[in-house]
Amino acid sequence: MSTNETKQPVAGWEEYNRKTHIIGRMVSVIMLILLIGAPFLMGHFLGAYPDLKATMNGFFAVGIVWVVSSVAEFLIYTPMLGSGGGYLAFITGNLINMKIPCAVNARDMVDAKIGTPENEVISTISIATSSLVTILVLALGVLLMVPLQPFLQTPALQPAFDNVVPALFGAMAYKYYRKNMKIALFPLIIMSVLFILVPALMGSTSFMIIPSGAIAIGVAYLFYRKDCIRTKEETS
Repeated sequence: MSTNETKQPVAGWEEYNRKTHIIGRMVSVIMLILLIGAPFLMGHFLGAYPDLKATMNGFFAVGIVWVVSSVAEFLIYTPMLGSGGGYLAFITGNLINMKIPCAVNARDMVDAKIGTPENEVISTISIATSSLVTILVLALGVLLMVPLQPFLQTPALQPAFDNVVPALFGAMAYKYYRKNMKIALFPLIIMSVLFILVPALMGSTSFMIIPSGAIAIGVAYLFYRKDCIRTKEETS
């Protein structure tokens, strides 16, 4: 393969990333304007304009916690999803329940590695597909809400709805736990005990990603150091 032939895919990939960031930033700004401006615009026309001082006080009361969790999610999920998938996921939302499981499963199906162009493309396609399917399912659900409401509100189905997310992530987590149980076991036990002792933390799962991730990184580093010392002793 000639030098020009090898440079073409690299140049094409760089151009793709450049355009992805341009489009992603533009759409992100538009979405922020719509999300922030739409409530105030509706309040203006309906004569129910909110008190700005009360609004800011309410924001700062909960905003500090969500700022920390948002930064943590960005740092954790962006390397997993890549630029295209990251923009799509953060714009459309529902990352933990829908976008991340979809992207992870799609990546595992094709055996793509994090940080590669293959992972970037697969993540973008899978998240876009997830978003379209979600829209279609929600539209269908809205149309069938009235006829299905008596059936969905039966007491027998309520325990199932309460455990959909734990069941989803439990199945996904096991696949990763079994790859390296030594590292996964410590944060799993510590977080499980912590949530049992302090049930109020269940409402702050996004925030708890930070300490659980730190524990996993610390345990992995300790095992890495142990392996390095053992290897040095064997070679000396």
